[in-house]
Amino acid sequence: MEHLQWRIPAMILLASFAAYLYVKEPSKVPRDDCSLLPDHHYWIKSKRIVTPDGIICGAVGVKGKFITSVVTENDWRGASKGEQVIDYGEAVVMPGLVDVHAHLDDPGRADWEGFPSGTKAAAAGGITTLIDMPLNSDPSTTSTETLELKIKAAEKNIYVDVGFWGGLVPGNAFNSSTLEALLEAGVLGLKSFMCPSGIDDFPMTNADHIKEGLSVLAKYRRPLLVHAELQLDSGSHLDLNTEDARSYSTYLKTRPPAWEEAAIRELLTVTKDTRIGGSAEGAHLHIVHLSDASSSLDLIKEAKVNGDSLSVETCPHYLAFTAEEIQDGDTRFKCAPPIRDAPNREKLWEALMDGHIDMLSSDHSPTVPELKLLGEGNFLRAWGGISGLQFVLPVTWSYGKKYGVTLEQLALWWSERPAKIAGLKLKGAIASGNLADIVVWDPSAEFDLSDEYPVYIKHPSISAYMGKRLAGKVFATFVGGNLVYKEGKHAPTACGVQILAKR
Repeated sequence: MEHLQWRIPAMILLASFAAYLYVKEPSKVPRDDCSLLPDHHYWIKSKRIVTPDGIICGAVGVKGKFITSVVTENDWRGASKGEQVIDYGEAVVMPGLVDVHAHLDDPGRADWEGFPSGTKAAAAGGITTLIDMPLNSDPSTTSTETLELKIKAAEKNIYVDVGFWGGLVPGNAFNSSTLEALLEAGVLGLKSFMCPSGIDDFPMTNADHIKEGLSVLAKYRRPLLVHAELQLDSGSHLDLNTEDARSYSTYLKTRPPAWEEAAIRELLTVTKDTRIGGSAEGAHLHIVHLSDASSSLDLIKEAKVNGDSLSVETCPHYLAFTAEEIQDGDTRFKCAPPIRDAPNREKLWEALMDGHIDMLSSDHSPTVPELKLLGEGNFLRAWGGISGLQFVLPVTWSYGKKYGVTLEQLALWWSERPAKIAGLKLKGAIASGNLADIVVWDPSAEFDLSDEYPVYIKHPSISAYMGKRLAGKVFATFVGGNLVYKEGKHAPTACGVQILAKR
């Protein structure tokens, strides 16, 4: 049984604005260039198709961009003349992943990642939709003008569908007309930091800014995503001249769980406004990349019970790694909030399995190798962020098998719920009438993330996942009916569409 913790009216509101989404199509491109499969009408067969009603043995009919039918093997009458049938046998056919938290850094910092490499990596990992964060591009997306730069940068450069979050910062928080203009221009919601982001034009917000943001978002029924860490004086006692900066434990001391708890406690002073009858009813607050599975999570659970329109995600790196295993100087693992100890990881898995954590995201946060200080290994000075967009499906599966993770849960965490929070009504499930966004993969196929493995993120050397052995190889990825990736090969042309919101 699904344990979704959002109150039902909030779910309806979040899903309802999807009816007003529109897509910015690329210039007309011949289908043969957009897809490795030229057919316009075809069937996908498998003995394991993950649908909202469970796993079936059957077939999925696709015509153009859309799924036209989902039938069991007993009900399928075969293909009509001229229709191709792609039989994937025992491979899993699942809704394409929707990653609501990725930094592609375009425009301005495309040397960190960029739309072409980032969306190629997404396609190779079964991700069919990315929602791009308003930072670390340069400039950050905090106005209609900067959103337009983002839209232009993505034009003809995306292999999967891409939407955009806007930024809530002190400079626009109290200017409702600026925020409304940004929302009218098409961002799917807003994002803010409660601690320094590391980016000069994306300063941190406090509860007053967030309260104002929620009041505007309520009119549009769109979410606010928050990086929930609040700087406390803990860590100030460290003598950073004598502490070993190459030791991960030193970095861990500088961002204790109390930072997350303090931020969430402050957030809950304003999320009560999102309750039914509250001044911000219609808005929704989403806490990104939760790391602390103790006091912070307890606060979130209590707020949900009280009726706050609130959800929370965590990321595969918090579920895969532990602080104890991070070697001295291996700054590939530096991120914020930090990766915590093994008991905390167990609690995160327990919360995810029990439905208290609602969904997963990559928080793909790349940079250039020199900023990671891989040679120096200084955790206190290195740029933070885990780079792993292409690997999130096999990582979740590989590390989740011991906890009994099911294919249906993967679809829930990576497709259905993320699509809902982003307002993507026609995505997130293999169902008739939905867009044909589909990933085909083999849960039993193991592979080593070595230098020989085809990796499409711009800087594989900075990924904490390199060197790992994983299970769950992606065979094919369909986006809007186009076969955009197949066993190491991408479609010739980037034909992903930009998703913009419209009132």
